[in-house]
Amino acid sequence: MSATLRTALAAAAAVAVVVLFASVFIVQQTQTALVLRFGAVQQASSAPGQPGIQPGLHFKVPLIDNVVYFDRRILDLDLPVQEVIASDQKRLVVDAYARYRIIDPLRFYQTVNGVPGANNRLGSITNSTVRSVLADATFTGIVRTERDALTRRIAGEVNSAARGIGVEVVDVRLRRVDLPEQNSQAVFQRMQTERQREATDIRAQGSQIAQGIRARADRDVAVILAEANRTSEENRGRGDAERNRILAEAYGKDPGFFSFYRTMQAYEAGLKPGDTRMVLSPDSEFFRFFNDAAGRGRSDKAPSGTPTPQPPASTSSTAAVPGQ
Repeated sequence: MSATLRTALAAAAAVAVVVLFASVFIVQQTQTALVLRFGAVQQASSAPGQPGIQPGLHFKVPLIDNVVYFDRRILDLDLPVQEVIASDQKRLVVDAYARYRIIDPLRFYQTVNGVPGANNRLGSITNSTVRSVLADATFTGIVRTERDALTRRIAGEVNSAARGIGVEVVDVRLRRVDLPEQNSQAVFQRMQTERQREATDIRAQGSQIAQGIRARADRDVAVILAEANRTSEENRGRGDAERNRILAEAYGKDPGFFSFYRTMQAYEAGLKPGDTRMVLSPDSEFFRFFNDAAGRGRSDKAPSGTPTPQPPASTSSTAAVPGQ
């Protein structure tokens, strides 16, 4: 074989490899595709009833056909923050987002041409739907009571409108619904004032209850002390009466011994150890047991017929403090 023929065969093989490589394209599991020829859709499906070319190995006309790939996974759409006026004329700041996937690549390509165009179209649809739906609801319903129902309604309307561009809206969520900053400060201030008023009312009620409890406790203490004092006085009176009865019985049994015993108690109480001074007459009745062991006074010793000396008008007994 001549060198020219070998060169020709090698060139033909290289051209065949290049042509074969340019004729084959691969669609991944996460993709779908369209085959375009000079900008026009040449192949939109590889299986009946399934829009878009399915994953696998496919062929095209080299250097003429062009393949456009689309993502089959769920795509995110972040929407700009917008202000919405509720039905009760409350201004709200709404931050929402959506998720969608391409279900008809042909229509998707023909209407929006790609993901950036789809994001712009879906952003306009979603924003207008959010404004129209939230405009029919109240502030309380949007923030608390009807939020889930409103979200489902927004997602349904956006999905209906989005099918015209070949996509399916999987979910629409309100990430944040809040008052504008100036309104939020006023609301927070009002809430703080209300909480302070409630706290003041609770403290006042607690103080009133505490005063009532304290007054009842003071009254109970006074009643208990009065009853205790009355009981103690009654017991003390009964004790004094019993003591007097016992003393009276003792005096009746032996008046002399009783007089002696009481006089000894008086000596013990009056003649304390230390510097005790008493100003008394030496022949005072107080010292009668010092003069006579029987305790007889001068009137008892005087002979009959002798006038009994009269005691002084007053006999004083004073314990003098040293130095006075």
